[in-house]
Amino acid sequence: MWFENVGTFIDFGFQHIIPQGLDHVLFVVALYLNARGWRSLILQVTTFTVAHTITLGLAATGIVQSPGEIVEPLIAISIVALAVEAIVFKRANIWRLPVIFAFGLLHGLGFGSVMKVYLENADLSAGLVGITLGVEAGHLLVLLATGLVASAIQLALKSASKLQLYRPAFVIPVAAVIALVGLYWTLQRIGALPE
Repeated sequence: MWFENVGTFIDFGFQHIIPQGLDHVLFVVALYLNARGWRSLILQVTTFTVAHTITLGLAATGIVQSPGEIVEPLIAISIVALAVEAIVFKRANIWRLPVIFAFGLLHGLGFGSVMKVYLENADLSAGLVGITLGVEAGHLLVLLATGLVASAIQLALKSASKLQLYRPAFVIPVAAVIALVGLYWTLQRIGALPE
């Protein structure tokens, strides 16, 4: 029974990323854009997921209240911040891991309010384990897809002896689009733009 519940919540967690979590997808793509390598990148994504699980559990059990009018704009701002970082810096800064953890806490609060109804009537440990595994699987799939696209672009530029164009032709434009989407969401979520 416990494992069946975990399986159900793995599906919830995965769907929270794909197809429902465009904010997570853009966040993870922004993480990729100036990562120091796969090991560092996986550590960052896992750190984000762990933080996400902590506040998800706290919000879903009612220990922490998560006012959407505050949390949702902050989630959008976190996406803007990572995208701008990718534009400004060629590689991630040393302070990135604690920032990613803090952003994971925010994203978990946002999801906690949604999952509260489901987790109230289920085994909390099964729910949190399942959601965490599903979210992490979704994040890793986004990383893999982003890595494949980026590698194909790098290979094409390298074969044309234009590898130096990777950052101006791929990283900066993709980061700029992510930043604009995040800014749009921020303005929507504070009520400055219609939804």
